[in-house]
Amino acid sequence: MSDPICYTVTATISDSATLREYVDWLRNGHVQQVIEGGAESGVVVLLDPDGTGRTVQRVVTQYIFASRDAFERYEREHAPALRADGLARFGPQTGRDVVFARTVGVVLASNPPEAPHPKAR
Repeated sequence: MSDPICYTVTATISDSATLREYVDWLRNGHVQQVIEGGAESGVVVLLDPDGTGRTVQRVVTQYIFASRDAFERYEREHAPALRADGLARFGPQTGRDVVFARTVGVVLASNPPEAPHPKAR
């Protein structure tokens, strides 16, 4: 069995209206569609400001796939349509200032929450 894969999409967004619309899009279907396409989980994180005084916001969405094969299957079978939808909504042709970056890597360690101790019940 291969190691899990973490797929991360970072969106850098310069205006609050687009930020709200992007986060709503993620919460109201896109993350679930990626999970239905093979991810085991997804999380959306609004990063704290970077301290530079810039007005951009960054949203990181991370998906965990059980294996490289599961991620590659997602890339072949589901990602093209999902990415096309995202670009249609937030791509350069919309006039919105959204910059996307993607990274993929192997999960080397994780620490899932433990089950409650029997005495804590």
